[in-house]
Amino acid sequence: MTDENEIPPEKSKTQFKREASDLQKLGVQLTELSEDTLNQLDLPEQLLDAVLEAKKIHQRGGRKRQLQYIGKIMRKIDAGPIEQSLLKIKQQHKQVVSRFHQIESWRDELVQGSTDTLSKLIELFPELDRQYVRQLMRNAQRESSQQKTPKSARLLFKYLQELDNLNAD
Repeated sequence: MTDENEIPPEKSKTQFKREASDLQKLGVQLTELSEDTLNQLDLPEQLLDAVLEAKKIHQRGGRKRQLQYIGKIMRKIDAGPIEQSLLKIKQQHKQVVSRFHQIESWRDELVQGSTDTLSKLIELFPELDRQYVRQLMRNAQRESSQQKTPKSARLLFKYLQELDNLNAD
């Protein structure tokens, strides 16, 4: 017997159900995305229409049927590129959230009066306006001690975010 005469083993019923369930879960993930993100994914028209329709359905039974329909469509297409695109979007989101938390951390340390953080930021962002940042730090500390709204802390965060965005580009 030669290799070309061998018949590939058929998938078991369990394996088929597992793959169908995974594709349906992928379809559920698609329904949780915004319309702009969905348009970026370059989905087949039939799938895109089904996902957009599912986003409109709020009744439990109708939504479940629509998700099953999405799963049926997903079984007919190659879902690999869609999975890769979703993974890429999730990674980008994680990076954005991570940068946001880093900027929050810098702001909090500056509001507490950390000169080490200020020195580190001056190294990271040579274009940083030291006088403006120090002024915001003093104002934020004063607002915090007087229990006023944290206007200067917000301005400091916004300024650091702008610096970070300039350096990211």
